[in-house]
Formats: sequence, C-alpha cells, structure tokens
Amino acid sequence: MDQVMLHPGDVVRVGPEASVQFSGERALTFRVIRVDPRVTYDGWIWLDGYVLGPAGNALQRRRIFVRHAGLHPAAVSPPPVTRTESRTAGRP
Repeated sequence: MDQVMLHPGDVVRVGPEASVQFSGERALTFRVIRVDPRVTYDGWIWLDGYVLGPAGNALQRRRIFVRHAGLHPAAVSPPPVTRTESRTAGRP
C-alpha cells in the first residue's frame, strides 16, 4: 500500500511481501480494526483485525506484525444478508 495510511475497515491482502509467515497457502485477507500507534522497526506495523473468508465473513480475530509496504488493497464481497420474514398480526 506504499505507506498509505491504514484505517479501521480497510481490507488488505497479506502475503509474503508483508512477512514470510504469510507465504503460499498462509496468505490471508485481513480487515483492519486497529493500527497500533506505537513505533516499531522502520516500515513495520502491528495490526489488529479479522481474517476474512472467501465470502467476506470474519473467520478469526488476529494481531499481526507486518511490513506496511507489503500490504495490498483487497476487494471482498460483503457477507450474504439473511432475511427474516415478519408476520403481521392476523396472518398465518
């Protein structure tokens, strides 16, 4: 994300460019809920957020330490909305 400021709600792809621990099948899509403001190693940040599934649903809450420059914007579909039918008085 080329040092673009991250904000709660941003969704990023976390792969090997962000940290070797996210190589291959371990890459993930991550919705940011908090960027830790503490100073760390140059170019690295702590993020709190949720690992997202293919449908955009939150699967797991995590805290990750990654290279900011290695994060890439990710597009996700919103989770499916379920509709509940309401009954009106007098109707079966």
